[in-house]
Amino acid sequence: MDSGPARPPAPVAGPFRLEAFRALGLSPHRVGDPASARAFARPYRDVGSRLRRWERQGHLTRDTQPAVYLHEYAVGGLTVRGLVGALDVSRRASPGEQQVVLPHEGVHDAQADELAARMTQMQVNPAPILLVHRGPAAVRALVHDVMAGPPDREFTDRAERHNRLWAIRAPELLARLREDLADARPLIADGHHRYEAYLRMQEADPGSPADRGLAMLVDQDDTPLFLGAIHRTVADTSLPQLGEAVEGIAELSAAAEPDAMAALGPSTLVVTDGREWARLELRLPDSRAAVEVLHEELLPRLPGKPRRVTYHHSVEDTLQRLTRRRIAVLMPAPDFDLVGGIVADHRVLPEKATSFQPKPSLGVIMRSLRDG
Repeated sequence: MDSGPARPPAPVAGPFRLEAFRALGLSPHRVGDPASARAFARPYRDVGSRLRRWERQGHLTRDTQPAVYLHEYAVGGLTVRGLVGALDVSRRASPGEQQVVLPHEGVHDAQADELAARMTQMQVNPAPILLVHRGPAAVRALVHDVMAGPPDREFTDRAERHNRLWAIRAPELLARLREDLADARPLIADGHHRYEAYLRMQEADPGSPADRGLAMLVDQDDTPLFLGAIHRTVADTSLPQLGEAVEGIAELSAAAEPDAMAALGPSTLVVTDGREWARLELRLPDSRAAVEVLHEELLPRLPGKPRRVTYHHSVEDTLQRLTRRRIAVLMPAPDFDLVGGIVADHRVLPEKATSFQPKPSLGVIMRSLRDG
């Protein structure tokens, strides 16, 4: 799918706005069920009729009045809470104008085009992109006031996430949210390509429901997302080749597996071919992340053709993928404020630099473009 270099999405101008919309939601026994994904499979033009059939069968609900939704979900001891609304993407930022939604990774044109075509055919935003920021105290207070009342929906889904939802419809509360969030500049935690797809859909059909895209805004100071590492395996190389390549800019030193793993940290990577283990000590400036130095400075110095890099969300999976002429690079978890500082410096991180978790289950809140 990926072709050509990744590039940042186009900047969107403020003010930041999460607009009310009429949500679609799968019934609890359908939410989080992998089989439910079949409703959003090819042919995408038939998705609308499939969802209408599910609505007739009682597998899907459709709100009659627009709202911004407060969605709380809990899994594995972690609770995440966020505001879900229709994100205004209708105006591009001019040079020098403040950008209100901040990407930290680049996107590939082919993948964004495919997602835009898919959602245009479906006429549905099937899941919100995930935005995260350190929110203002006034919004936290409003959220907790809303939570003082009973939720409109509460259930445990098939992915074992416990969900609670409140619909915020009172005009005075929506006005307060609009005012208090106008200056927000959240980071895209998950959904860079879907966000770029929203922009392409809007450019193709301005002044329509495509002026907005479904988004969930999480306050990292209220219910923080867990920010984990994404590890790498690098093909067609060896530890000795890596040692030669990093000479002068980093230090590779052999270590027993327990010692190497204990040293893993912001400026220390762990590398192994499955037999030998080593620490890779980076000379890391305060303003840079280890993943930047790895991809921008170290990997390009390996001899021969560009190396194929694959990505893994756990150490166990990474080590299981080791084969002859392949090494594993175990990464530290990035720091949220460091990522924010990189974005503020108008830089983007390499692909698969962060893993924000947990994400909401598919089907809790969806948006029909036919509903406006």
